[in-house]
Amino acid sequence: MQILYLESVDSTQKYLKELIQEGEISLPCAVVANSQTAGVGSRGNLWSQERGNLFLSFALPLQDLPKDLKLESASIYFSYILKETLLEFGSKVWLKWPNDFYVKNQKVGGMITNLHKESLICGVGLNIAKAPENFTKLDVDLDRDELIKSYFINIKKKSSWKQVFSKYKLEFYRNQNFYTHSKNLRVSLEGASLQSDGSVVINGERIYSLR
Repeated sequence: MQILYLESVDSTQKYLKELIQEGEISLPCAVVANSQTAGVGSRGNLWSQERGNLFLSFALPLQDLPKDLKLESASIYFSYILKETLLEFGSKVWLKWPNDFYVKNQKVGGMITNLHKESLICGVGLNIAKAPENFTKLDVDLDRDELIKSYFINIKKKSSWKQVFSKYKLEFYRNQNFYTHSKNLRVSLEGASLQSDGSVVINGERIYSLR
């Protein structure tokens, strides 16, 4: 994995996408910034730009993804691998469906995924140093670069979707007191039924992660 380290950028995901578009980088690759000024969160919201936190985007060729991984399941897949990596550092972070990282009842970060040409781009924001109001920071102290290194080692193992899903479904009950969004509406996850492709069924409606 080729990694580019930047002091500051508007968005690691936007920057990486432009490099791929212009043919200036080969895959797999990643961009890490010490700070970013216009990071993108879920549903197009801006992600807080607290300096010292993790701002990471990486791109993988679609042909390198696990054979049983459907693209609509990619957010859960790569989020869960990061969650498992954080556990190796002693964190008790958990994954709220489909790709938000929580410590207890507060959000600590999230991931978004996008298709671009024949690649999947994943963008991660994680409060490892400090947190803005209404959020929290990670529950352990760790070195950013060591975390990234361990994460990419775990990605390289290419665990199957079946392996990842079998562990995630055991923890899905933690979502029951939380909400997600569908068609710009806030929807309770209480009583939601997790499906084998990572989607959920709520009140008879099947909802997929769109990020």
